[in-house]
Amino acid sequence: MKKELLLIGTILSCTLNLGAQEEEKKIVSETFSNVHIINGHSTETLQKREWRYIISHRFGDMLGDLGGVQTGFGFDNAADIRMGFDMALTDKIMFGFARMKGASQPYTSLLEGYAKYRFLTQTEDNSMPISASFTTSIYGTYMNSSEDITSVTNFERFSHRLMYSSQLTIARKFHPRFSMALMPSFVHRNLVEQNDQNSLVALGAAARIRLSKSIGIIGEYFYAFNQSGLRQDYTNSIGVAMEWITNGHHFTINFTNARGFGELQYIALTQSDWLEGEFRLGFSISRTFKY
Repeated sequence: MKKELLLIGTILSCTLNLGAQEEEKKIVSETFSNVHIINGHSTETLQKREWRYIISHRFGDMLGDLGGVQTGFGFDNAADIRMGFDMALTDKIMFGFARMKGASQPYTSLLEGYAKYRFLTQTEDNSMPISASFTTSIYGTYMNSSEDITSVTNFERFSHRLMYSSQLTIARKFHPRFSMALMPSFVHRNLVEQNDQNSLVALGAAARIRLSKSIGIIGEYFYAFNQSGLRQDYTNSIGVAMEWITNGHHFTINFTNARGFGELQYIALTQSDWLEGEFRLGFSISRTFKY
C-alpha cells in the first residue's frame, strides 16, 4: 500500500510540474524589454526579489536656435537628468522613486514616486490576447518659491508643489520581433499658468521592432488633447530610440523633443518642435539586481 501511495504521489508530482511548465510556456514575455518604453511605461515589471538602478540623461537641442556647432549639437547643455530606483514587491507589482533635475519649464528639483500593477499578461494560445498594466505617479518640487506672485512657481501652499498622473498601458506582442502599445494617460497639476489647464488627457502609442536578441528599435508618440484650447504654445512628445540589452544591463539611446522625464514633463510641458530642430539626444542605463 505504501509503495502504491508513493507511486501515485510521484505521478501527481510529475503531472503538476509538467502542468506548471506548460502554463509557464503560455506566458508571452518581453513584449517590451524594459519597464519604460522611451518616456511612457511599458507593461513590463521587475520580477519578485529584483531591484533596479537607472540613470537617464538628456542633452540640449541638437539643431535650431539653441543647437548646432556652437553647443556641440546639444552636448554642452543638459536638458534633464534623472536618477531612479525601482523595486518589485511581486512579479506583478513594483514601485519606483526618482529625482530629476527638471527641464526648467517651469519646474526644477523634481521628485517622483510611482507604483505599477500588471493585471493582465498575454498568453501564447491567445486566451488572453493582451498585456495590461496601470501606473500611478506623484510629483513634487522642492525648488525655491518665486517672489513673483504671478508666477506658477510662487508656491503659496504646499499643495501647489504637487502634481499627479495615471497611465494605463495596453500592449500586444504580434510577433517575436514586433510589439505595440497604447497608453491612455491623465495628468493633473494643482497650479498652472493662465494659458494652460489643470487636467490633461493624452493618448500614447508605441512600437518595438526587435532586430536581434540584444538590439531593438522603438518609436513612441503622445497626443495631448487640448480641451480648453488654451495650450497653443505646447507640442506633442515624439521619440525614437535604439536599445541594447546585455546581461543585467539595459542601454537606450533616444532622440526626442521632450526635454524632461515623467508624465508631468513630457505630456504637460513639451514645447519643442522637431521640425525646427528642437530635438535632443538622450540615453538611459539601468542595472538590475536580485536580493
